[in-house]
Amino acid sequence: MTIHAPKTLPEGGKAQRVYLSLSNEISNGVYAAGTMLPGENRLAERFGVSRITIRRALDALAADQRIEKKTGAGSIVLKPHEDGTKIAANFATLMPQLVEMGQSTTARLLSFSYGPAPGGIATDLNLGKGQSVQTAIRVRYADGKPFSHLTTHVPEDIARHYDEADLATQPLFQLFERSGVSVQSAYQTVSATLAAPDVADALEVSVGAPLLSLRRIVRDINGRGIEHLSALYRPDLFRLEMNLSRVGAGDARHWEPVIGAPE
Repeated sequence: MTIHAPKTLPEGGKAQRVYLSLSNEISNGVYAAGTMLPGENRLAERFGVSRITIRRALDALAADQRIEKKTGAGSIVLKPHEDGTKIAANFATLMPQLVEMGQSTTARLLSFSYGPAPGGIATDLNLGKGQSVQTAIRVRYADGKPFSHLTTHVPEDIARHYDEADLATQPLFQLFERSGVSVQSAYQTVSATLAAPDVADALEVSVGAPLLSLRRIVRDINGRGIEHLSALYRPDLFRLEMNLSRVGAGDARHWEPVIGAPE
């Protein structure tokens, strides 16, 4: 389990918006470790703010050790600090829970498009340069309340087997199976983040509200990357549970974690 929690927000609402957007994009793999962020001028144009505002946001990211600012060279994305502790779970145990959650909740599709995979996501899915993916953003509801904001990237040749209506009404794993894809394994990390303006609006929370952030890379039976998921959850409506079993014998006896069903 990799944990990263934003420490301090920069002063000013515009700088906070830039900080939260870039921080989430770094966490979700849009900007991979070792790559350069766009320059201050490009960022200022993208967000419609001044370079001073961009500098405040970048200074906060540097203070959080998300980036390193290099004089005259720009800002390089740093690898997240890890304490070496990782929790593994049998994906076969998670599959029924994920499918059940998809069937017992409803989803609203916010956006749906095709285009080249962002650099970090292309790396995670082992895609070739410029290979196209389907990018979809959905909000999932339980009892009429939005509890998760989901961004998925799926290779185009797989995603062409279903359309926007399918994605808005059926769990993605079921669409994979319908497309003849056999899901085999996944790697998942959990961290903490703060709600950027667009996510806050979709989840009906305040800008800067704490969120649970989950990133999952799913592979098929041949080891091919078939989905990159970036999920943000409201902690008041969602939790990850974990069951621990005592296994082994003698000095080798230890606790073995298994991720339980999410709420």
